[in-house]
Amino acid sequence: MLITETYQDVKTSYGTTLRIYIYSPKINGYPNAKFPGVVVYSEIYQVTGPVRRFGQKIASEGYVVVAPAIYHNFCGPEPLAYDAEGTDFGNECKIKKPLESYDEDNKLCCDLLYTLPQFDGKKIGATGMCLGGHLAFRALLDKRIACATCFFPTDIHLKSLGLHENDDSLERISKETKADQELILIFGTWDTHVSPEGRDIIRKKLRDNKVNFTFLEVHGAQHAFIRDESSKGRFDSAITQSCLGFMFEQFNRKLKIDLGEFVGDSKNLEHVC
Repeated sequence: MLITETYQDVKTSYGTTLRIYIYSPKINGYPNAKFPGVVVYSEIYQVTGPVRRFGQKIASEGYVVVAPAIYHNFCGPEPLAYDAEGTDFGNECKIKKPLESYDEDNKLCCDLLYTLPQFDGKKIGATGMCLGGHLAFRALLDKRIACATCFFPTDIHLKSLGLHENDDSLERISKETKADQELILIFGTWDTHVSPEGRDIIRKKLRDNKVNFTFLEVHGAQHAFIRDESSKGRFDSAITQSCLGFMFEQFNRKLKIDLGEFVGDSKNLEHVC
């Protein structure tokens, strides 16, 4: 499927301009075609080549994708370099950016989707990598987000977003997620950024609060294993392709199919030998 690329600059309540990149499917002969929407969140380097290609790949499967340049509070929309300076600056911005600003970015992305003529006007999915995985996780606080696939989301268990604030992502998602919202969290067992103990905290919290989630730990995968350049030897194409299958299954089922109204099933699973 062909895609088009553009962007819109949106004013925020912080007096800054949020640039939102748009990747949209294009089918020859069907100029009025409608597609589900997906918000793609970047790692700490903003919308780099790997993030752009990630968004393009999703769009080519029949989704309108919006990807925000999240550090408008501190700099322009250009991507940061994958070097020590870019890493230090990105990590500093990640912590200093107010939680309310992250949430407003998510709202503005959703609002923009509803103005796009190619969006089908229904619910939205979210995904992202590293910091973006955390932001996709937190995106479920906006009930227009039906589902999220979070690739190696950082800081959820550490509660380190928002300077001088209490990062409440795990607590709020555990308690406020609706019965028809759904999560996929994907980690590598060799991920040194999210410890096994941290992954256990996240999984237990979600399970205890009966959140609908899939929790995948891929043996041998490192942090940022889907970043297809400057990945410090971490990129694993085969594992990436397998994990994208989980994401697209979720998006196809939750966003493309008309499921009707959600009806809960409280029956206990029957144990059959």
